[in-house]
Amino acid sequence: METARTATLGDLGELDRLAVEAIAELRPMRGGELWALTVGRPAPLADSFRTDLADPDRLVVVGCIDDTIVAYGMVRLQTLAEGRSIGVVDDLFTHPDARGVGVGEAMMDLLLAWCRSHGCSGIDAVALPGNRATKNFFETFGLTARAIVVHRSLEELLGDQDPGADSPGAP
Repeated sequence: METARTATLGDLGELDRLAVEAIAELRPMRGGELWALTVGRPAPLADSFRTDLADPDRLVVVGCIDDTIVAYGMVRLQTLAEGRSIGVVDDLFTHPDARGVGVGEAMMDLLLAWCRSHGCSGIDAVALPGNRATKNFFETFGLTARAIVVHRSLEELLGDQDPGADSPGAP
């Protein structure tokens, strides 16, 4: 049976294992390396989960098939400039062998319920470019694109130049 529940300190080992898999899966995707370096879960992973579990403005959940943890998710409150809050799903991962059976849906239901109980006016999540499965999953919960982040690497422009040095024409 597919279920979701709030994660506990006793789940740290499984959370760590699944986060390593999630990062490894997303890194090679378009935008994945920069995602991992900017908004991906910081190392050491177990410490970041321990911090999240203790934070009342965050909810970490695990998804299970029977009693086996096969997935995890995390949402946090973000206060908007005018005072309301939204929920931001920073993590949502199901082991590939457990996809398509309702585990992700059970976790998302729990995350949405928590956001509603905290008075959130909306919920955000990230899907990397070309990751249609993730985009489609979020759309089944009513999430739609509200922004597109564009990026260009400047490393090829730096060549052998010291990235900390002033570039020609810089003020």
